[in-house]
Amino acid sequence: MAESDRLAGQYFDAAIDLLRRVRDEEGTSITAAGRLIADTVEAGGRIFAFGAGHSSLPAQDTVYRAGGLAVMNLLSVPGVVGVDVRPATLGSALERVDGLAGAVLDTSPVEPGDVLVIISLSGRNSLPVEMALNARALGLKVIGVTSVAYADATKSRHVSGSYLKDHCDIVLDSRIPVGDAELTLPDIEAPFAPASTVVTSAIMQAVVATAAGELAERGIEPPLLRSGNVDGGHEWNGRVMREYADRIYYRH
Repeated sequence: MAESDRLAGQYFDAAIDLLRRVRDEEGTSITAAGRLIADTVEAGGRIFAFGAGHSSLPAQDTVYRAGGLAVMNLLSVPGVVGVDVRPATLGSALERVDGLAGAVLDTSPVEPGDVLVIISLSGRNSLPVEMALNARALGLKVIGVTSVAYADATKSRHVSGSYLKDHCDIVLDSRIPVGDAELTLPDIEAPFAPASTVVTSAIMQAVVATAAGELAERGIEPPLLRSGNVDGGHEWNGRVMREYADRIYYRH
């Protein structure tokens, strides 16, 4: 069998190993994050998620999602939501701009007591660090999803010299190796096959699942959405969205 024929299986094995490690080593923190979201929903608060570049993908994956909580909202920063800006390198540059996070939060609907989930693989750029700092100053609870290993292997790009992990109420460590590439070959100079999206999306869904279960244990029906492609799904979602209209921002 050629080496290239084995790469798909090697990638799956690497991703599965990371998922198992996160399950075993971050379970307590994931439970705490889910309970914090449940506390916020029960108290009438709102939930927001933010990520820049590819770190925005796991945040978007929880918003308006079948099987997910209707009250998950995306906190958008123009130019860094995925890679939809051209040139794509502009998004990376914007992550290093001081003051951008403060301007976004000041014009957003966040209120004290809300929860903001901030996703940043490296946690070293100005935007996620400043987002966490400003959010906590505004009275929000911050859940950070990041690879803590970057703090030991890289230099912070924020003026404080700190990382996202330093400004969170709860930190979820994705355990992604520095460089975010799982495979190598002798004939290929650069490592390849990143796994951060797979792992971070799984972390986010695990947190949402924990929150839903926690609400149910408290006798509260979690505001879950159903697929619009099953009979009755639209009607179900319409009811949930009416009940939680004051906490849903992606409809406006």
